[in-house]
Amino acid sequence: MTAPRDNPLFSRSELLGLLVFAAAILIVLPAALDIFRLNLVAKYLTYAFVATGLVVCWGYGGILSLGQGIFFGLGGYCMAMFLKLEASSVENTKIQSTPGIPDFMDWNQIAALPWFWKPFESLGFTLVATLVVPTLFAFVIGAAMFKRRVGGVYFAIITQAVALILTILIVGQQGYTGGINGITDLRTLKGWDIRTDGAKLVLYYIECGLLLAAILVTQFVTRSKLGRILVAMRDKEDRVRFSGYSVSDFKIFAFCFAAALAALGGAMFTLQVGFMSPSFVGIVPSIEMVIYTAVGGRASILGAVCGALLVNFAKTRLSESFPELWLFGLGSLFIAVVLAFPDGLAGLYRSHAPRYASRFLGKLRGLWGAPMTRSLDQNLAE
Repeated sequence: MTAPRDNPLFSRSELLGLLVFAAAILIVLPAALDIFRLNLVAKYLTYAFVATGLVVCWGYGGILSLGQGIFFGLGGYCMAMFLKLEASSVENTKIQSTPGIPDFMDWNQIAALPWFWKPFESLGFTLVATLVVPTLFAFVIGAAMFKRRVGGVYFAIITQAVALILTILIVGQQGYTGGINGITDLRTLKGWDIRTDGAKLVLYYIECGLLLAAILVTQFVTRSKLGRILVAMRDKEDRVRFSGYSVSDFKIFAFCFAAALAALGGAMFTLQVGFMSPSFVGIVPSIEMVIYTAVGGRASILGAVCGALLVNFAKTRLSESFPELWLFGLGSLFIAVVLAFPDGLAGLYRSHAPRYASRFLGKLRGLWGAPMTRSLDQNLAE
């Protein structure tokens, strides 16, 4: 009698898809695209972090958050604060009335660096704060809502309200946050010029490595007992609660996990693009992030990542030609996804690919005989 097989982290098809995706972003795209287009891909990949987190939060946990821009923006602002302080050295700001502070503070007649900016002079503190600050903020929101059993559409509306409040706060406190323009003119990271083509290429590979690591961690969560509990909680919350599990704690974890990944994407966005503004914090970008996941497939990690890439690619192409129609197209896309294929592109692939593959294998069997396609049938079945 053989021992039962453990639940593998990846099925054979999932592993093949991940290897193809890794080869595409690590080898094919850098070889095929110039540095400008590759930097656009890097920008798209920052949203893939958000989509990956939403797979756990929304796809598995059933928690629809329409405020992921909050955590994307907080992570981006933490990184931008460090970069701005490095760009605001006394030598670089000697023409200001108060050298050594960011230019927007000098414009707003602030004579000294605020206390909450000072810790961001340290890169180590910044790296920790980039993940900890958004995660703690998510914990506060999640604990306040989930402990009181607030969920569903009410939770989605509350996250939208928080995103709007944070946007207004950032814009209103111009002397401390840069206001509507955000934090701009970011130049170096520990003396390393991040604006050069070589630096952008290095940052691209760092981002790809972090994204692949995030996919692995997310896959581990979804394949573990925790992932099964999240699915059970999504489908039958009361039954999970009556089984003795703390549903609120699992919801808080899923929400905080998604916030941490969104913050990591926001930090990489700041490094890749060179600025951060409140336009990435509000309701519209948060809804767009949900659409990325919905288009790709909210229950598929790789599908959500591909959804983020495809929607942003379409946004770039269409907004260049029809900028006034893009938001209508995005809304129509979301409605079409919900009505026509609620499981996204990943669901379409799972429902149609095996059938077409079987037809293809049938043709091969007719041409060359069964022995040559037997192994292909076995791989397809797995």
